[in-house]
Amino acid sequence: MKNQKILIIGLVWPEPNSSAAGTRMLQLIGLLQQNGCEIIFASAASYSEFAFDVTQIGVEKVSIVLNDASFDAFVKTLDPHMVLFDRFVTEEQFGWRVAENCPNALRILDTEDLHFLRLARQLAFNEKREFSIHDLFSDTAKREIASILRCDLSLIISETEMDLLQNEFKIDASLLHYLPFLVAKIDEGVIETWPDFLGRKDFIFIGNFLHEPNWNTVQYLKETIWPRIRKLLPDVSLQVYGAYASQKVLQLHKPSEKFFINGRAMFATTVVKNARVVLAPIRFGAGAKGKLIEAMQCGTPSVTTTIGAESMHGNFAWNGIIANDPDEIAEAAAELYQNETLWKQAQSNGLAIVNNRYSKQIFGQKVIDTMLEIQTNLAIHRRRNFIGSILQHHSLASTKYLSRWIEAKNK
Repeated sequence: MKNQKILIIGLVWPEPNSSAAGTRMLQLIGLLQQNGCEIIFASAASYSEFAFDVTQIGVEKVSIVLNDASFDAFVKTLDPHMVLFDRFVTEEQFGWRVAENCPNALRILDTEDLHFLRLARQLAFNEKREFSIHDLFSDTAKREIASILRCDLSLIISETEMDLLQNEFKIDASLLHYLPFLVAKIDEGVIETWPDFLGRKDFIFIGNFLHEPNWNTVQYLKETIWPRIRKLLPDVSLQVYGAYASQKVLQLHKPSEKFFINGRAMFATTVVKNARVVLAPIRFGAGAKGKLIEAMQCGTPSVTTTIGAESMHGNFAWNGIIANDPDEIAEAAAELYQNETLWKQAQSNGLAIVNNRYSKQIFGQKVIDTMLEIQTNLAIHRRRNFIGSILQHHSLASTKYLSRWIEAKNK
């Protein structure tokens, strides 16, 4: 992909210290740069003081406008070889403009997670019932699946989501590529930087509070899990970190209960390395959990749920303990916190997971090869995805809106 011009359209400017999505984006940028690509990052979002300045890593930064023909002129002049959409909403907004002005550009969607799966699980949770496969067939699913079909390739971060798209929604495998988080191998040099069991203390939870599964987890910890752990370990604290802590989050801060809301962690790896156990009893969500990868990279075992660990460890033993019942979660947390032998084994499990399932050397090269293959055979690839062509054909929607316009005019 040497000398190719890649336009990335971001839903937001990347914030790797705020969310796993920001980390994922920088991993993708790094991968493309390593393969000789010139990167232009564009977004219609307002620029946050916490956004990573991509110009520091040689990426051109461009502000674009929603629902404005200025984007058409911009993208036509740029004439990129490939356009990468950050989440399906961005493809909805700009995909048709890219298709019209740069028909030969490879169109890639990075889903981050399947939004419709996360929202379906959240709905079932809020309604206090078991999640059903029927919950998936929502309007959000129709939009997200349509976006996947309109693109030449979609990057999927979870094997569960790959199976779901192929088996439930019958998406052709040629349109999907499994791409987990891409991280460096953990070697002896890295391991030497980890504090040992006795050099660590307290539990930690870390996550962006704008993300509903994270906010729900903190509530669950405060109301249900932490009181149980406190009975077992009265002298231990829980340190909660996360970007964008609102007043409703801050009011959970209770030093008398050893429950601390610390807000944003400027150096997340430092606080995770110094904690003994990551607590992440996540009750709904989708994708892969960046906080749990980060825990493994810091040598910090974790206690999470089946949803939290979903698709993350394959056939490898978990980096700690997986439990779903509140009492079992509390007992697992206390056991892992106190049992050094168990803790060291969990740490070793995390090492195996990262080095075998998230290697940027292995998975990075695979996705580059896939992109190049599709580029080489783009016309054939698109002919085989005729449904995508239909969804790209705007006369389907335009007849509906023309009819409504005439109807309104006649009134």
